[in-house]
Amino acid sequence: MLIWAGVTGLTTTSDEYRENARNCAELAAEAKNEPARNRYKRMEAAWLALAEEQDWLDGKKAPDTDK
Repeated sequence: MLIWAGVTGLTTTSDEYRENARNCAELAAEAKNEPARNRYKRMEAAWLALAEEQDWLDGKKAPDTDK
């Protein structure tokens, strides 16, 4: 598990991924056209999936058995 010491405290890799997802959501909301909006929404979903996977790798959550 990678932990960063930031201004607001400790940040994990999955936290960083979720922040990237939030940034993508903001960019999607501000996008000027549908293709750009869709691209940012896909990027947001990908970052959230990476965050979930990182949580699992770090032992924070049980594996998803629905797949």
